[in-house]
Formats: sequence, structure tokens, C-alpha cells
Amino acid sequence: MSQVQRFFRLLLDAARDLLPIVAVIFVFQVAVIRQPFPDLAGILTGLALVVLGLALFVQGLELGLFPLGESMAQAFARKGNLTALLVFAFCLGFGTTVAEPALIAVADKAAAVAGGDGHIADTDAARQSYAFNLRVTVALSVGFALVLGVFRILKGWPIHYMIIGGYVLVVVLTNFAPDEIVGIAYDSGGVTTSTITVPLVAALGVGLASRIRGRNPLMDGFGLVAFASLTPMIFVLVFGMVT
Repeated sequence: MSQVQRFFRLLLDAARDLLPIVAVIFVFQVAVIRQPFPDLAGILTGLALVVLGLALFVQGLELGLFPLGESMAQAFARKGNLTALLVFAFCLGFGTTVAEPALIAVADKAAAVAGGDGHIADTDAARQSYAFNLRVTVALSVGFALVLGVFRILKGWPIHYMIIGGYVLVVVLTNFAPDEIVGIAYDSGGVTTSTITVPLVAALGVGLASRIRGRNPLMDGFGLVAFASLTPMIFVLVFGMVT
């Protein structure tokens, strides 16, 4: 299959993936709200651009991010330098998360609401500081998550015990954290596992597991994303308790 044919296949797949969303919006707009679509031409143009963007994004993952993450993980595994591997995992988690657009948006919104409710000073400097500290806290948590996940792959630790223990800790911390930080903490676990972080994190786990004797990429290579979603909740709850 040529690259052109492959790209058209990606376009068809992207359109198929968006079809349920379009169908739901169409049914509710026509049958429930019973109003015409505002700026129908603009909506159709936007949908076409979304399909194109989604296809390009998937193509970019397959050509760039997935091979890059796997090759770097395999290279570190071949060298056998545990310190370098852990530093790389931490930096990868921190760097991809601090640049995550969804996290930036949530942190800015949380700072604006905190300023409006009087939890912090309602000034630009205070809001920027709060948003920055929140982003750094979440980024540090994802870096820690990848270090922990790499250790799990290397040692063969069962993932379910670690995940259950982590959520038990989240429940315990929730009882002590300020009420206003709980929702932000829970949302932080979701926004970290988004467009930038997930491809590289998944590629790191699969690439590492495929190079270590006795590890199954399917059984051991996945699970890093779960850690990256869990640890931000813990770190942000603690952040709310100490600030």
C-alpha cells in the first residue's frame, strides 16, 4: 500500500471515528432542539478540518513519536545504564506533561476560579503563580510515575497491587485535602493522559519491555499510562494540603 493510499485510509478511519459524534449532534439538533444549524457551511468546514487534523495526527504518531519512544527505550535497555534510563523516564514524563495543552487550560481555569473565590489573591501575579505551581506539581508526579513504572517493568512487579494501593491512598488523602482542591486533583489525573503524553509513554513501556529478557511487551509494556493518570491525583491533593 502506497503512502497516498495509506493516508486516504487514515482519512476514512478518522471520518468513521467522528461519525457517532456527528450523528448525536445532528439528532439532538434536529429532533430535540428543533433549530437549524447556525453557520452550516462553517460547521462542515470545521468537521473536514477535524478529520484532516486527526488523520495527520495519527500519521505523525506512527511515523514519529511511537518509533522515537520505542527506539530510545530500547537503546537505554541495551546500554544497561539504570540511572540514565530512570533520568530519561523522569524527564520524558515531566517534559511532555508540562507542555500538555489540556493541563495548561485546566491550571489556568483553576487559578482563575481560585482567585475569584478568594482562595488566592485575585491578581494576575497570584493566578500565574498558582497555575505554574499546579502544572509543575502535576509534571513532577508524571515524572515520578514513569520512574515507578520503569521499575515495575524491570522488576516484574504486579501492576494491579500497585494501582489498587495508589487509589486507596487517593481515597485516604481526599478526606484530609481541602474541598476546593479535590475536583482539581481528580481532573489532573485525566488531563495528563492526553495527546502529547500518551504516545511517548506507551512507546516507552512497550520499547523497554521488548528489550528485557523475560518480559512480554503485551503483559509488561502497558500500564505506564495508568501510573501517569494516578499519581497526579496524589500529588495535587498533597499540593492542596501544603499550600
